[in-house]
Amino acid sequence: VQLQASGGGVVQAGGSLRLSCAASGRTFSRLVMGWFRQAPGKEREFVARISWSGGTTLYADSVKGRFTISRDNSKNTVYLQMNTLKPEDTAAYFCAASQGPSGDGWRSEYDYDIWGQGTLVTVSS
Repeated sequence: VQLQASGGGVVQAGGSLRLSCAASGRTFSRLVMGWFRQAPGKEREFVARISWSGGTTLYADSVKGRFTISRDNSKNTVYLQMNTLKPEDTAAYFCAASQGPSGDGWRSEYDYDIWGQGTLVTVSS
């Protein structure tokens, strides 16, 4: 499986963006998918993840109520809808796929074994 993220850009505070992550391969529907982000000078942090069926989602407290993760298994794509963006959301956003189990609800980057390239989101104040 290979992942290709897109949709980043520059937006004013309060605005919205939708990120997409397209996956190649036939096993997409069996993968837990996650979004992480990394701001300049900071460590990579968990943003959101979604179960293989889309029935279960989990969010970081910092984005809860503003971001929505979803997936379309027929299109091998996972999305991150980001609303009410804040300057502190500025970061490179990465999608990732997990083929294995997790002891922490797939909130750790170490639970993911396939990563896409980052897409940059810049929120201006």
